[in-house]
Amino acid sequence: MADEFKQRRQRLMRQLGKDAAAVFVSGQEALRNGDVDYPFRQDSAFYYLTGFEEPSSIAVLRPGSEHPYTLLVRPHDPQMAVWVGPRAGVDGAVERYGADQAFPIEELQERLHELLKDVTTVWFSLGGSSHTEAVLTALVASRRAMSQRGAKPIEAVRDPEPLVDELRLLKSPAEVRDLQRAIDITGKGLDAAMRATRPGMHEYEVQATLEGVYRREGAVRDGFPTIAASGPNSCTLHYTTNRRQLQDGDLMLLDTGAEWGYYSADVTRTYPANGRFTSAQRDVYEVVLAAQANGIDRARPGQRFHDAHDAAVRTLVEGLIDLKVLRGSVDSLIEQDAYRHVYMHSTSHWLGLDVHDAGRYRAGDQSIPLRPGMVLTVEPGLYFAPGTKGVPKRLQGIGIRIEDDILVTKEGNRNLSGRIPSAPDDLEAIVGSR
Repeated sequence: MADEFKQRRQRLMRQLGKDAAAVFVSGQEALRNGDVDYPFRQDSAFYYLTGFEEPSSIAVLRPGSEHPYTLLVRPHDPQMAVWVGPRAGVDGAVERYGADQAFPIEELQERLHELLKDVTTVWFSLGGSSHTEAVLTALVASRRAMSQRGAKPIEAVRDPEPLVDELRLLKSPAEVRDLQRAIDITGKGLDAAMRATRPGMHEYEVQATLEGVYRREGAVRDGFPTIAASGPNSCTLHYTTNRRQLQDGDLMLLDTGAEWGYYSADVTRTYPANGRFTSAQRDVYEVVLAAQANGIDRARPGQRFHDAHDAAVRTLVEGLIDLKVLRGSVDSLIEQDAYRHVYMHSTSHWLGLDVHDAGRYRAGDQSIPLRPGMVLTVEPGLYFAPGTKGVPKRLQGIGIRIEDDILVTKEGNRNLSGRIPSAPDDLEAIVGSR
């Protein structure tokens, strides 16, 4: 992977421009309560460029210089090593992480003055690290004050995130392998959870079965908090309380993703807790499944990002008319957003280091064209919360989402999570079979 990180830095540096440098700040440890920190996970953009997993670090990219890649890191501390483990330190930053040079983070102010000498454009994301931002602000002011004596002023501070986001949009073969591994682990967890599910369990028990498989398979983190939503909770999009007891006749919605090599899966499966869809549940499920199939078909080169959403919405609206939730012509109902009270989210988002990964969805008023190497979800749903106006009684309490992770290829696309069963008959054969 060292070559992969180096290639990413080189691609970025080619875009920075002459007399420019980029400064990136790592994630920081965050206090949870008392003297307990949240488990640390590196900032995705920082990791994408460096592979460095420690907090309180700075990366400086200076194209054309003798040392184009500099890391400022916490030095090795034998005392802290006893309590929490060793740090890479200055030597490790060079030897193990490919930095051309490295310095202690305590020398940030002094080193930035040296590293940004003669730089006229600094690429730096404002609004993140207040300390680094203050050091840079002081440096800009100092250089401006010295310009009368011949010092080059820093003429522009520009945001590097759009450049990094554009790089992150197109996944390399190594990134696809990590994503596929995360998705395969997620599939194993979903299989175990579905086989264990029975009425009388609690949502958190199903979640524990799922995430236990993740840990056994080597995924040390989840990409996001698991949504384990049963019965009416399936109508809440980001429900994560996960404490309700499953009742006979409930649906169980699991929206989940293991993380592997910092890359997150994102898969949703909805299934009957007792192993048998009711007729109403199956009717709704088949509408959502058809909408997803039509959305996936549009996730290919030559299409645009929002085409999958448009195709899914048309199928959902057709189904809602059949289900007697909506009345009227398909085109007019879509134009009026008449479906939004039961389908209120978009069908897709980018997937990668973040579950809602970096990258624009539009350029101006145009949806982004899809290119090989992009990975997006396709996840239509219908949510008939109890008491929803205009929804027949037999449908109320039914919430269904089906989500898969799609790689755009030269030939079309590949469903990276397609081996995880989603056909209703297949789900009925699996649920409760452990």
